[in-house]
Amino acid sequence: MAVTGRDAARADQASSALPRTIGIHLDVQDEQSVATAIDQAWSRLGGLDLLVNNAGLGMRTVNPRFMIEPQPFWQVPADGFRAVIDTNLTGYFLVAREVVPRMLNAGGGRVVNISVNQSTMTRQGFVPYGPSRAGSEALSRVMAADLGGTSVTVNILMPGGATETGMLPPDHRPEGLRLINPAVMGPPIVWLASPAAQGVHDERIVATEFESWLAHRPAGAG
Repeated sequence: MAVTGRDAARADQASSALPRTIGIHLDVQDEQSVATAIDQAWSRLGGLDLLVNNAGLGMRTVNPRFMIEPQPFWQVPADGFRAVIDTNLTGYFLVAREVVPRMLNAGGGRVVNISVNQSTMTRQGFVPYGPSRAGSEALSRVMAADLGGTSVTVNILMPGGATETGMLPPDHRPEGLRLINPAVMGPPIVWLASPAAQGVHDERIVATEFESWLAHRPAGAG
């Protein structure tokens, strides 16, 4: 497994806590960085079976107090808007564009794009984060359509609510806000990487509802 990040030292640190994992420097905003990182991951791991697109800049980059003092879109600086879009949307595109052809040539693979609730996409004061995630979800649907009938699958996964990721400092949260433990993402990711998910394609999975979703899937559904 490979863990990537714009900060190479942090990627190495994160990977050191996981068995059989390597850390690789990767800036999803930079085409050359993406190409170099995927080359490294592919050669060091002997290929890639699963891509999880999870790069993200949050609202704090344009408004540190976005949860308690939302600002209208016309107050968002253009460079801040571009940085979030370039990471959360263009970054997904650049990495998938580099990985998917390799998967097709290798005989198959799986892509999981991390998204958010639709209410977050259209929430007051959530420019540019909301539009960036709405765009990445639309991108996922187009990717799934383009890959229909191939050996590579694409699915969308989201936590199901505000998550304890560090994007929401304690002093910037509305009173009473309950955050989801990010570990909730683990079981669906593991399942999507497993033989049980063979042929599962173009699904939108909510992690907090995963067990129920899985239990109600028709037998043999792909």
